[in-house]
Amino acid sequence: MDGTEPVQPSLNSAYIPSANHHVSEDEESEDTSPSASLLPKHSSVPLAVRYSPEDSYNLVYIIFFLMGIGSLLPWNFFITAKHYWLYKLSNNTNDASGREQHSPLSDYFESYLTIASTVPSVLCLILNYFLVNRMSAQVRILSSLFVILVVFILTTALVKVDVSDCRVEFFAGTLACVAIVSGASNLFSGSVFGISGHFPMRISQALISGQAMGGTLSAVASIVDLAVAKDVTDSALVYFLTADIFILLCIITYLLLPKLAYSRHYMLAASSSSPGVINDGGAAAASSIPPLQPILRKTWVLGLSVFYVFFVSIMVFPAISSGIQSVHNDSGSPWTTTYFIPLTSFLLYNVADFCGRQATAWLQLPGPTSRVLPLLVLSRTIIVPLLMFCNYQPRDHIHTVFFTHDIYPVVFNCLLGLSNGYLGTLPMIYGPKVVPRELAEATGVVMSFFLTLGLAVGSAFSVLLVHII
Repeated sequence: MDGTEPVQPSLNSAYIPSANHHVSEDEESEDTSPSASLLPKHSSVPLAVRYSPEDSYNLVYIIFFLMGIGSLLPWNFFITAKHYWLYKLSNNTNDASGREQHSPLSDYFESYLTIASTVPSVLCLILNYFLVNRMSAQVRILSSLFVILVVFILTTALVKVDVSDCRVEFFAGTLACVAIVSGASNLFSGSVFGISGHFPMRISQALISGQAMGGTLSAVASIVDLAVAKDVTDSALVYFLTADIFILLCIITYLLLPKLAYSRHYMLAASSSSPGVINDGGAAAASSIPPLQPILRKTWVLGLSVFYVFFVSIMVFPAISSGIQSVHNDSGSPWTTTYFIPLTSFLLYNVADFCGRQATAWLQLPGPTSRVLPLLVLSRTIIVPLLMFCNYQPRDHIHTVFFTHDIYPVVFNCLLGLSNGYLGTLPMIYGPKVVPRELAEATGVVMSFFLTLGLAVGSAFSVLLVHII
């Protein structure tokens, strides 16, 4: 060794790695993995794909983790601001204990919020699939982030506005904002998850773990605001300003991503193997829609598993779980009146969800072809009646409460979140790895579509469950 620095490879040509060059574990194992055999024989894999620079200081991992937080943070901030929505949509009358009376708008707000957030998401993910080879990921991601930022700034501005004389209009306007934000968020998350399919599996796992952390941060922020702010509008103002700042942070960090050698390396590999983007001569080829049939042939079981995991989860969270009150709700204690729902429904669920997703970084069982995975996914159905028969209020039709202790919703919400995180993440990270490399981004979008379709169908059933109880 002469002590000179190794020459960094050009992004415009393949290169032969030196002895000092790092070979990532993900890439070492890639050629011997089951997914490697799925690559077409005629496909020339660039030498740069096999050898990669190091992810210095894990910056790319951290950026994708932040992107994961940002992809679900808007929706999480909307659903965890329960006290704020109750304040805005409730009647200006108090009961004997001094608590504010609910109205039909506030009682059913979360169910309709779930529908408003998931139906546009499905449509935007379908659009995203058609745009994969027609519009760059950068344009899709940045445009969706700017839309989210604008809507959240508008939501923040309305916090201090008195809407007592126009609650129905505020209700409709809020649902419209939720629909726009959810559509943009899913265009953003589908695009980010699509490009993560070109990276090693650890990057996809970082993205999905970040989504769970987004829910955890929003739940913590909600609880802190409740504890610190004396006025609900002051609390909500700080709460939504936090979201504004974080969305801006996501925009800044995404703009930093192409400047890092590790991410440039995999983006080069993606562009050199993606059909309809670069042809053999290096000139731009005609845009095309990715073929759906070969993707579904390899991933339909994984896709249905993702669908059912989130279908079950959204049926009961937050529409049912956030309506479960402490059995000691009449005691007047802050624990049972103010903090019980934010802690047991939102915080515990999101922490358990994060733990489940993070566990996939160390344990990836069962595998992508195992029959055990769909069986475990189906077994989660039992959680729905368990939560329904906790102390959910108000109960208009089913008056029986089987689980009359506060520990039950704690255990059931933890079980719901842990299984959602683990069983929802495994098929999501398996999907882009069991198809040819040139279909990885499109497969990531397809898997996101299955996820969002599960949320959309589950949200419709959540409204039905609320009315049944």
